[in-house]
Amino acid sequence: MGAGQRPKEGAEVIDEARGLQETLTTWRHALHEEPEIGLDLPRTQEKVLAVLDDLGLEISTGTDTTSVTAVLRGTAREELAAGGASSSADPAPSAGSERPLAPSSGHRPVVLLRADMDALPVQERTGVGFTSRIDGAMHACGHDLHTSMLLGAATLLADNRHKLAGDVVLMFQPGEEGYDGASVMVREGVLDAAGRRADAAFGLHVFSSMEPHGRFVTRPGVMMSASDGLFVTVRGAGGHGSAPHAAKDPVTVAAEMVLALQTMVTRQFNMFDPVVVTVGRLAAGTKRNVIPDTAEFDATIRTFSEANREHMQRAIPRLLEGIAHAHGLEVDVRYAAEYPLTITDVAETEFAESTIAELFGQASGRHSRLAQPLSGSEDFSRVLAEVPGSFIGLSAVPAGVDPATSAFNHSPFATFDDAVLADGAALYAQLALAKTAELAAR
Repeated sequence: MGAGQRPKEGAEVIDEARGLQETLTTWRHALHEEPEIGLDLPRTQEKVLAVLDDLGLEISTGTDTTSVTAVLRGTAREELAAGGASSSADPAPSAGSERPLAPSSGHRPVVLLRADMDALPVQERTGVGFTSRIDGAMHACGHDLHTSMLLGAATLLADNRHKLAGDVVLMFQPGEEGYDGASVMVREGVLDAAGRRADAAFGLHVFSSMEPHGRFVTRPGVMMSASDGLFVTVRGAGGHGSAPHAAKDPVTVAAEMVLALQTMVTRQFNMFDPVVVTVGRLAAGTKRNVIPDTAEFDATIRTFSEANREHMQRAIPRLLEGIAHAHGLEVDVRYAAEYPLTITDVAETEFAESTIAELFGQASGRHSRLAQPLSGSEDFSRVLAEVPGSFIGLSAVPAGVDPATSAFNHSPFATFDDAVLADGAALYAQLALAKTAELAAR
């Protein structure tokens, strides 16, 4: 096969997916116009169920969240066992060999595909024709595309279940944006929804910046940082602004703490194992000539190794308590562990990369590896901590737009191109087809 050529089965999946482009776009626009935030997404759940209900799946919904879990049972192995023709995704054994119909464990292969569904508390300013109709809410991170792509993959797989050599769990997740919805779904059994633990798990995420239009990105190992929260209240004694010596000013102490956090990062942590501390909220006082009793600030903390994450949890309280004590004030420090490191399995990432090459051509320029991890965080890390898998980025920067200057995810100006929907749906579907075939052949 020449460079850039696609095998027959990859071409078929791509062609079928692109035949759904108009439908995928309609689904995406409907989701975009009615964004919902957090763990309770009733309108989004309703839209997802309306599509899945006609596909012959085993569907369940969450108890503590409006999640949707759907199990699609493939029939390729049954048809092969009955003497039916082999499919391209479930190849026949070569002459003189005997290919098993199931993995050596005797279980059906299971692959999990995940899409998050929630939006952000952002007022949209893109000006697109399908702008959010919900004041103060926007799909500014592209989760409407993820959901539409996975719905497209469900449609493709349902139409090709005779080629599917195992089962697929479709995980439609609320609450990725700070609500840890993946943790809720794991607790409620999504990883075992097919009757046994999934063998592999894959997720997709679109970006509105960084990479050229249509490029997929992967990274084996640490792909995204851990994310933790820091919540600090400095307690002093209020007074008149003209007589700070007669008060205990928490504002200046809080300011010293903010700067000291940055100095600590440069002096206690290896620059080649980075740490990011960003204070995003700082609040104190009611009037310019009144020293308040308290000052507060909140920060987000990103680390790229478990060792640094543990070090941060010890070092920050020690630093802030020391500064407060030096000035005769008190401080309350709450360090909240949030999302763990997103660590992709090396073998499954290489499998995803080969699947991208299969679908779009080795020489197409559609794939690259990230040179370094992303400083964003993801609760798909909860799934990858339990099941080997990979997380794949896809640039949805509009064609012709410079990815270096386009608005990034979470911006009110973030714009995602509908043109990538079919390719994302095709990749989801092909990952399931190819991985179940690989597992069944072991």
